[in-house]
Amino acid sequence: MIKDNDIIIIGCGAAGGTAAQFARKTDRKSQITIFEKGKYPQYSKCGLPYAISGKINKIENLIEFSSEWFKNNKINLLLGTSVEKIDAENKVVIAKKGNEPIEKNYSKLIIATGASPQIPPIKNIFENDKLIGNIFTLRTIDDAKKISSSIKKDDNATIIGAGLIGLEMADSLNNLGMNVTVVEALPNILQNTLDQDMSNIVFKEISTKVKIFTNHLADSIENKFGNVNNVSIKNKKTGEEKTIETDLLIIATGLKPNISLSKNAGCKIGNTGHISVNRECRTSIKNIFAIGDCTEFYDIVTKKPVAIGLGSIAVRQGITAGINASGGKYMVPDGVLQTCTSEFFGIEIAAVGTNIKDYPAVSGRYNGLSLPHYFPGGKPISMKVFIDEKTSRIISAQAVGDKAAKRIDTFACAILGGMTVETFRKLETAYAPPIAPTLDAETLVCDFASIKLNRKR
Repeated sequence: MIKDNDIIIIGCGAAGGTAAQFARKTDRKSQITIFEKGKYPQYSKCGLPYAISGKINKIENLIEFSSEWFKNNKINLLLGTSVEKIDAENKVVIAKKGNEPIEKNYSKLIIATGASPQIPPIKNIFENDKLIGNIFTLRTIDDAKKISSSIKKDDNATIIGAGLIGLEMADSLNNLGMNVTVVEALPNILQNTLDQDMSNIVFKEISTKVKIFTNHLADSIENKFGNVNNVSIKNKKTGEEKTIETDLLIIATGLKPNISLSKNAGCKIGNTGHISVNRECRTSIKNIFAIGDCTEFYDIVTKKPVAIGLGSIAVRQGITAGINASGGKYMVPDGVLQTCTSEFFGIEIAAVGTNIKDYPAVSGRYNGLSLPHYFPGGKPISMKVFIDEKTSRIISAQAVGDKAAKRIDTFACAILGGMTVETFRKLETAYAPPIAPTLDAETLVCDFASIKLNRKR
């Protein structure tokens, strides 16, 4: 018999674990069950590169909520349990723990199945449907442990992909004494985060520490005694081929959503290939919610669907689904900002808003220092902002340098609040010579954008 407060959650990552917590906070009497196919409870995937580098001294420290925590809060967490089918008509989840079959009814179902690494078509990387020795992806604690056990000082490491994860791993391996090469198929590093002029600042700095090949495809690898020996890459423009000696290969070329369960259950799959959800994180099927990397939602500026791939958004979706599944009422904002940040090789980068393409916008750019020119210790900061031509609203911003994330957080507030560039440029920022200049980079960049916008009009 289905009870009104039987909640099942598939997946105990950042989204699923958070959903369970907020379902419990909303209704102390709900029966909450989590099916998690892995062997660890909720942990930070974003921290994996830093556990590998040793900045986090123990990989298990990434676990944010232990199995004991879930038990104490009367949440039934079943680790090592794979869900095989969702019967939406009869509200049943069919799963398996080892050889033990499980069938459980639900009143509300929250799908948080996440995503898996996207593997590019590189020849010879598989043997018996598994990546050959010393070729890895980075998605789980076990992945991090395998990579850590394969690291040797002065060995050669190759990373396929120059996005955030790829460059975080390049930094980690470089710090551990490996000779690192990064191969990126796109024309620029960080192309999904920064414009070329901004990413060039990062490229110039880190290319003195690791080798970087942009606009190159990884074509094939050579297998020697069961391990990768070298990787062949090809220049997409000239066709020139090059062989890189490699003792360790990490593939960081993005993710593909785990949607087969949802698709077979009848949930609507959107234009991005992810599960379509509304502001309450509800799917197209009544009483089924979806959250995290398996979902898509609308960009707050363009109103076009975008794939969810940030832990911060996944957690907010988890809060939303958990509250709503247990009888509360909560909604995410009317679109995602996609605010992101990272740091590698001593360079902080951050961005908010989509990487504007084919959108009527005017940009402004500013290069300066984080302190007044007369005060010692000022660090470089570069900022770029995009303004909607018609409305004058701020729609996107990028930063490279000192306290980039905190400056971008301010722009995130402006975008969420629909602030115009004329209002934002008059923002009264805190000033003291050892802390900040009288006019900060975030307002000065808006001065330049405003001037360009007025000229264009």
